[in-house]
Amino acid sequence: MTAPARGGRGRVSSAWRKRLEIAFFVTPALALFALFVVWPIVTAVQLSVFRWKGFGPLTDFVGLRNYVTVLGDDVFVDSVVHNLIIVGGSIALQLPLGLALALLLNRKMWGQGLLRTIIFVPYVLAEVIAGVVWFQLLQPEYGVLDGLLGAVGLQAPEQGWLGDPDLALLTVLVVLTWKYLGLAVILFLAGLQGVPEELYEAAQLDGASWWQTQRKISVPLLGPTMRTWAFLSMIGSLQLFDMVWILTGGGPANSTTTMATYLINQGTRSQNFGIAGAASVILFVIALVMAVLYQQLVLSRDTRPDVVTVKRSRKKVTR
Repeated sequence: MTAPARGGRGRVSSAWRKRLEIAFFVTPALALFALFVVWPIVTAVQLSVFRWKGFGPLTDFVGLRNYVTVLGDDVFVDSVVHNLIIVGGSIALQLPLGLALALLLNRKMWGQGLLRTIIFVPYVLAEVIAGVVWFQLLQPEYGVLDGLLGAVGLQAPEQGWLGDPDLALLTVLVVLTWKYLGLAVILFLAGLQGVPEELYEAAQLDGASWWQTQRKISVPLLGPTMRTWAFLSMIGSLQLFDMVWILTGGGPANSTTTMATYLINQGTRSQNFGIAGAASVILFVIALVMAVLYQQLVLSRDTRPDVVTVKRSRKKVTR
């Protein structure tokens, strides 16, 4: 009678040992997540319902007035539109360019490693360095870009690329494409390495051209990688701050203001930390909603079992 009890105690102690091991490895990650994610969110929500200038206790409770002020501010509404334009523009520009470069660099050629490094270097540069360099290149009159245009007989914008409200956001979008294109290329190249070589060999035996092979094999199998990259690009575009802050500061005439630059302006320059807290909460909600929708509508297809495969497996089971 003692053997089963001893075995039962052994199973219980083994289960508790597994739980302790899980707790030991998970607790530090949960602590960091709570410290750097949960606590800032809670603090932002707390600030968003007070009128606070950055000093003294939180005593002036205003409820949802800060949210009403933010949502009624035309500058903030424009900043949301600018973020959405950057999201769509980044994907529309970087996806075809990154895919074309990845397919090209996936072929064996001379200097392949050097070309990959050159394309990836802008991504690893610090945003401050890249922003300052482009700020100098785009300066009117003495900037390198205006000098090159003048050398070939073309005239640059009178107010400069970053000073014209009609061109500033497009110019920022071009700089962002240069900066983050390397990430798309590297991810797509990594995805192409996972395509079985047998598929390419079978396509060659069937007489398919290089373009047909890429269109029918490489691009479809690269779908999960492209969808994951688009998700990362979307989240990064919604949180965009540093590059815009360095290049334009949100100007001219708020034509390049993003949600992040808006809340920084409200917090550090206007000392309206309650308004900044409300704007940060709205930014968080917008990013969360878009992430969840993208997960449910786009990324979920990569985890759903194929309907045809499920039906076939059911038929085999019933047989």
